[in-house]
Amino acid sequence: MLFLSVNKNFSCRITFEHLCCLPAFFTLLLQYIFQVFNSKTAELLSHHQVEIKQEFPREGWVEQDPKEILQSVYECIEKTCEKLGQLNIDISNIKAIGVSNQRETTVVWDKLTGEPLYNAVVWLDLRTQSTVESLSKRIPGNNNFVKSKTGLPLSTYFSAVKLRWLLDNVRKVQKAVEEDRALFGTIDSWLIWSLTGGASGGVHCTDVTNASRTMLFNIHSLEWDKELCEFFEIPMKILPNVRSSSEIYGLMKAGALEGVPISGCLGDQSAALVGQMCFQDGQAKNTYGTGCFLLCNTGRKCVFSEHGLLTTVAYKLGRDKPVYYALEGSVAIAGAVIRWLRDNLGIIKSSEEIEKLAKEVGTSYGCYFVPAFSGLYAPYWEPSARGIICGLTQFTNKCHIAFAALEAVCFQTREILDAMNRDCGIPLSHLQVDGGMTNNKILMQLQADILYIPVVKPSMPETTALGAAMAAGAAEGVGVWSLEPEDLSAVTMERFEPQINAEESEIRYSTWKKAVMKSMGWVTTQSSESGDPSIFCSLPLGFFIVSSVVMLIGARYLSGMP
Repeated sequence: MLFLSVNKNFSCRITFEHLCCLPAFFTLLLQYIFQVFNSKTAELLSHHQVEIKQEFPREGWVEQDPKEILQSVYECIEKTCEKLGQLNIDISNIKAIGVSNQRETTVVWDKLTGEPLYNAVVWLDLRTQSTVESLSKRIPGNNNFVKSKTGLPLSTYFSAVKLRWLLDNVRKVQKAVEEDRALFGTIDSWLIWSLTGGASGGVHCTDVTNASRTMLFNIHSLEWDKELCEFFEIPMKILPNVRSSSEIYGLMKAGALEGVPISGCLGDQSAALVGQMCFQDGQAKNTYGTGCFLLCNTGRKCVFSEHGLLTTVAYKLGRDKPVYYALEGSVAIAGAVIRWLRDNLGIIKSSEEIEKLAKEVGTSYGCYFVPAFSGLYAPYWEPSARGIICGLTQFTNKCHIAFAALEAVCFQTREILDAMNRDCGIPLSHLQVDGGMTNNKILMQLQADILYIPVVKPSMPETTALGAAMAAGAAEGVGVWSLEPEDLSAVTMERFEPQINAEESEIRYSTWKKAVMKSMGWVTTQSSESGDPSIFCSLPLGFFIVSSVVMLIGARYLSGMP
């Protein structure tokens, strides 16, 4: 999204947001300020976006092409600069670039050639489940040093086990590590390294928010942790340098914005927290994207959850600024369920169509949908769960299923909000929301009804873009605006109030919880995680083939006997 607004201080901000469609997500932002000389406020809106292809090589595997991601960024930069020109805006006034990204997705590339050594392994990917189970057995029950240092449960969700899989299964990665050619990073690291020169001096770095999602980063010391790296057997030499979320990392080395500093970097959910201006202890936001992510700012102290939430770094807005932490409830499948209805079932042709279908019936008619396509994340952390649709009757049609899919997003949010209220001790009086799905008014009303508190949506729902722009513009050496509380202005909000009674809300929620219980225990760990599947991964098939060969040899031997 290219967002231009002239505010009360007569400064103009432009943010360019690149959305990588579900389930992968990252945002590249360009922003600048220039002086205008009249008292009228104005607002312009333009955008350019590119959909990134997802690859599913095997069941539970989710990959993307890092080069395609990078190329889409360059394309969006060029197209957006063209649109700025059409608006008679001089791109030489652009002051800084900020990057926001899907956090845990893992890339390894060759620092000499700039070539990725394997596809990006996406955060939703499940191939490492048996690795997680094996590693879990090595953690003492009375000393979970992984969680105490990282704030994270041992899960397929985070980067360390994805990187471990690449090191174990991809020969090109193994060889590059042996020859000191390999670099690891999440999507932000890959983009910043590539945009600042790549093999010709690119900056290999990440910020504290992205580092905190790798399961290799000590969130107390704010450093890569030697004990964790040894536990996962990750060579520390391939890790990026960890920086704050707001400082100049390097300059663009090519394209229309050559020479412009990249000065903001935040994982997408931290960017949304900043964009929602949740700078005070206890303030929270929920982002509806591929997944659903509820973050609550806990200030300068780490708060560890007793109810299935994550402890994570919220932001560090400058090299000399303090670090802030957050509690996070992560739901794997939110917007992704809409895409599933479109691409897999074909009951809608576009994501926007689901609101129309749901509106036709106004109820799920007792149908409940648990979209546990990648297991269940917070608060259960149950990898054996799989998606179910239950409560079906002959009366059920696609409209009811569409409504149930929207309800599922809201019920999952209710579960993590309840967990957060128990951990924090003070229930939220309202929920601040953002993300592309918040344009769906039926979803927002359902959310208010199921939570039974007001839902508050900013006039600009893509606050992830805004947060990365705020970090970039506030960086030392750029300094086009301040993020001090007294310098921040109020944001226009749309408010959704509950419209059903509390008893009805509780009945629907308790029925949903029954459905969740039925979704668990559907799968067991597969015996192989190898990147080279073999027919002998299947014991019955392997036994059949060996038996057949023995019988054939025996038959020939017998036929040769007198």
